Amino acid sequence: MVRAVPGPVSGARVARRIATAAAYGGGGAGLLGGAAVGLLMAEVRLARRRVGGSDDVPPVADGVYGTAVASLGPGAQATPLRLALLGDSTAAGQGVHRPRQTPGALLAAGLAAVAERPVRLRNVALSGACSDDLDRQVSRLLENGGIDGDGAPDVCVVMIGANDVTHRVPPAVSVRLLSDAVARLRAAGSEVVVGTCPDLGTVEPVAQPLRWLARRMSRRLAAAQTVAVVEQGGWTVSLGDLLGPEFEANPRELFGPDNYHPSAEGYATAAMAFLPTLCAALGLWPEEDERPGAPGCTDAPGTARRAGVLPAEEALPVEAAAAAAAGEGGTEVSGTRGPLALLRRRRRRRLPAAGVIAVAERPGTPEPAGAGGGDARTPLR
Repeated sequence: MVRAVPGPVSGARVARRIATAAAYGGGGAGLLGGAAVGLLMAEVRLARRRVGGSDDVPPVADGVYGTAVASLGPGAQATPLRLALLGDSTAAGQGVHRPRQTPGALLAAGLAAVAERPVRLRNVALSGACSDDLDRQVSRLLENGGIDGDGAPDVCVVMIGANDVTHRVPPAVSVRLLSDAVARLRAAGSEVVVGTCPDLGTVEPVAQPLRWLARRMSRRLAAAQTVAVVEQGGWTVSLGDLLGPEFEANPRELFGPDNYHPSAEGYATAAMAFLPTLCAALGLWPEEDERPGAPGCTDAPGTARRAGVLPAEEALPVEAAAAAAAGEGGTEVSGTRGPLALLRRRRRRRLPAAGVIAVAERPGTPEPAGAGGGDARTPLR
């Protein structure tokens, strides 16, 4: 009989144990025995055949976004903010074919609209990467004077963890590598927002018992990642089962052509959850828009907060906040004073039609002029 996924109390203990093992160089808590690992790998091979896959190279979206909105507000600035993406295929935008559909482009466009300032995007993520590739990616960002010689990124978004689970990287090793990467970026002066390991149990073609095992492993890794990132001064957004309900209801719309990675609509859904935290890390998110009923704000469909059950934010021990966030997609965790962390269930702001902005999708590509622009214009929602 399949048991339920451990609740927040046991999840908090495991998250702290893995994070502590990471800090002291241990191998971490073993989650599965040898027989279970053999079964898991057999199920993984079957799932890969079912869901397909793609060797397509993700589109390159590096460039400057949002110069068209830079002059709209009284406090607008012309100097671009520097945004970097690191991680695996999700950060790279695997599964879509247009640069503007990638999560990097979506976040850069959204950040530019909120900041009323151009955003220069640099994406060094690598499809198939595990956490052991983060050191190389950080070095690429910081070498030769940072992004285009202008310094380290103002803010970095990291999405990592799914391949660590499927490639059986020991959880403490995975967390230590992520923690080291966050520490390097923070030391260079960058704010860091980490999208923690997604809930692999939400992939529809995956059968039991793999689905239960994948959910258990990915949620535990996500919680431990959160503990480590917050203790390094970073922010986390739980990918969790963020797209689970949407994928189940609209699989043709939210899955990409490879039946595994998100489609353009799927990435847009994830970007809408990331954007408030990305802006908050830079001190740009209008906190008054977090109040219930604020114009243009919306909760994710079906969330407990919408029903008035869960508070908008809670101050909790960091491991308890991490365990709670791992089970609730789209939830933010950041550090506070003392041993507590702040668990936030942010409202997602849908930008008005005027938020459609022109972007240059390649370095050196001129921005579209006027109200036209066709595919080079990204609607923010």
